[in-house]
Parts: sequence; structure tokens; C-alpha cells
Amino acid sequence: MKLLVIEDEASLNQSIVDFLSAAGYLCESVFTYREAIQKIDYHSYDCIILDIMLPGGSGLELLRYLKQDAKTDGVIIISAKGALEDKIEGLQIGADDYLTKPFHLSELSVRIAAIIRRKKFNGQSIVSIGNIKIDTIGKTVNVQEQPVELTQKEFQLLLFLVINKNRILSKNAIAQHLWGDDMDFPANYDFIYSHIKNLRKKMMAAGAEDCIRSIYGEGYKLQVL
Repeated sequence: MKLLVIEDEASLNQSIVDFLSAAGYLCESVFTYREAIQKIDYHSYDCIILDIMLPGGSGLELLRYLKQDAKTDGVIIISAKGALEDKIEGLQIGADDYLTKPFHLSELSVRIAAIIRRKKFNGQSIVSIGNIKIDTIGKTVNVQEQPVELTQKEFQLLLFLVINKNRILSKNAIAQHLWGDDMDFPANYDFIYSHIKNLRKKMMAAGAEDCIRSIYGEGYKLQVL
């Protein structure tokens, strides 16, 4: 799952990124309104953590910009402002949740997970595809009730394929989702092939159907009938 942290206070920004990265999320972060616009113009995120007070503009204006552009990224507003009108305005514009500073990072993590479950998995924490069961909270995978040991990247790759089942995902889309901006236009995508190969091998060895398809010249998709 890919997150964007928009927070101008450097220490809090880093604390959020460190905590959520340790929880298995891919995190990108910016500090200003202008930087945030550049990110959301070119990338999509599973959830955005958005401060209201930013250098160069308002987080609420950023939220309006997201909604006008028909973006579906989840949004949690974080702000030192505790006024009821700010919370109401943010939720009316389209924020999914609101946290007033100071807050516990563990609570932020739980709320992010709840938004992702609601938006991606109809509120369910267990996702089933054939004889595959994925626990999005525990980050575990079972095939025919037997656990499958996946690396963190393999788990995120499987989840990304499941979320986009029956849709072709380009190699660049997979690279950006799993590795972030560091993977913009790499020299080649051999590392994607290696991760797909390893994931497919582990899943099939556990008894799962071979439903990951390579689409020549385009990318990969999880084909589910």
C-alpha cells in the first residue's frame, strides 16, 4: 500500500514516515503545498495524510483540488486546529477521516488501514481469491488453509494484483506502487519479472492456481473468472 504524507513539520513528518514504513507501507512525503500538487498530479495513493496548515497554501484547498480532479485516494486530515468547523469543512469536502494533533501514531495507522479496507476491500480485512486468503491486517497469505511465506514486496505485489484483478498493470505502474518515485523510468524492468516469477512459484507450490498472466508488451494481470 502506497501512502503520501503532506506535513511541513519535519520531525513529525519523519516520525510518521518511519512508523508507517515499519508497518509495511511504502511512504512518500512532502512539506509544502507546491510539492504536494506535483505529487498528486502524477501519482495515485492508497491514502494521503494531509496537514491543513502548509507553506504556500491550505490543505483544504489541496483536498478540493483532489476531488475536482476526481481522485479516489483516501484522505486523513491531521491538524493542530481543533475547531469543529475545520473538521466539518474537511469532511464535507471529501476527507475520509480527521485527527487532531497531537495523536498516537498507532491510531493513525489503524485509521489508515480502516480507510483502505473500506475503499479497496468493501470493509473486509480478509480477501479471498479462489483458494487464496489474504489477511490485510496481519499481512499473511494462506492457500488451502496453509500459510505461504512471502517477502514484504511479494505480499504487496500480490495485494496490488488482487486489488486490480482482471486489469493489466504496466511494469512501470507496478514499480511505482512498490518502490515509489525512485523507480521512475528505470533502465529495465528485470526486477519486476523476478518478483513475479518468485511470487508465482511460491503460490503454485502451495497449491494455488496459476492465475498471474504476463501480457506481452504491456505488463501483468491477475486473471480471475
